[in-house]
Parts: sequence; structure tokens; C-alpha cells
Amino acid sequence: MSPNTTIALKVTPADRRVARFAAAAIALTVAEAAIPTPLPGIKPGLANIVVLVVLARYGWREAAWVSLLRVVAGSLLVGQFLAPGFFLSLTGALLSLAVLAFSSRLPQRAFGPVSQSVLAAFAHIGGQVLLARLWLVPHDGVFYLVPAFAVFALFFGIINGLIAARLLRENAP
Repeated sequence: MSPNTTIALKVTPADRRVARFAAAAIALTVAEAAIPTPLPGIKPGLANIVVLVVLARYGWREAAWVSLLRVVAGSLLVGQFLAPGFFLSLTGALLSLAVLAFSSRLPQRAFGPVSQSVLAAFAHIGGQVLLARLWLVPHDGVFYLVPAFAVFALFFGIINGLIAARLLRENAP
């Protein structure tokens, strides 16, 4: 290939949609990084609202793209790329996506945005605690934090799910 060769990529409407939603999720991630927390690792997970909306409207594949782009770009912007926080976030996101893939196939009457958000929040924190135990804190004492993390996961999971549900209702296509 010569240096003057131009490669043209076809940009689809889905690509544009993912980019818009990922930008919103990244902005929320960066804003959230400035919020002080009572314990390290406890965050509201505001970007997950965006992921839930994308999941409900456009499916798991686009939600996965938004979530993973948020983790990578967000970590670059806050200076955590390839640091332990990046891997904790990535592990939580991957487990959350796995749970969302499963829960999105369940009856929506029982598993809407609120229950999906709570399940994803528990998966996220569960993955982070396990990775922290296996990699960063080689002591079972890390598990003493699980009850506090679970309370915050339940609280923020419910709040984020309610916000996602409201956005889905208000902006129904």
C-alpha cells in the first residue's frame, strides 16, 4: 500500500448511535470520577444508565460496545488506563455485560431496567471484589467489604434502573 492510499470506512447509523451513546457514558464516567466516595470503588455507576437504555432500545451488542468504549476511553481521560482501576472497571463491565446478556432474554415484565440494573451492579462489584482478591489484595479480609459494597450496589442499581426506566418511557420511539 502506498503512503497516499486512502482507506474509506463505511460508517453506519448504528456506528453513529454507538458513538453518541458512548460519548454520553464517557462524560458521565469522567464527571463521576470527581465525586468523593465513602469507600474506594464505590461509585454511582451513572454511565450504566446509558448502557441500560441502549440495551433496551438497540440490543446487547450495541450496549456492549458502549460499555467497553466507556471503560477504555474513560480510563484514558482520567489517567487510569492499564492501571489497577482500569482492570477492575473492565472486569466489572464484562461481568455486568454477561449478566445483561442473560437477563435480556428473560420476560421483560419481571426483568426490566430496574432488575437488570441491580443484577448488573451486583455482577460488577462481584467481579471487582474477586479480581481485587486474586490480584491486588492477597488476603480474605477484602471480603469483609462485600456487605457494604452490596448495599451500595443495591441502592445505586435501583436508582439507575429507575432513571433508565423513566428515560425509556419518556423517550419512547
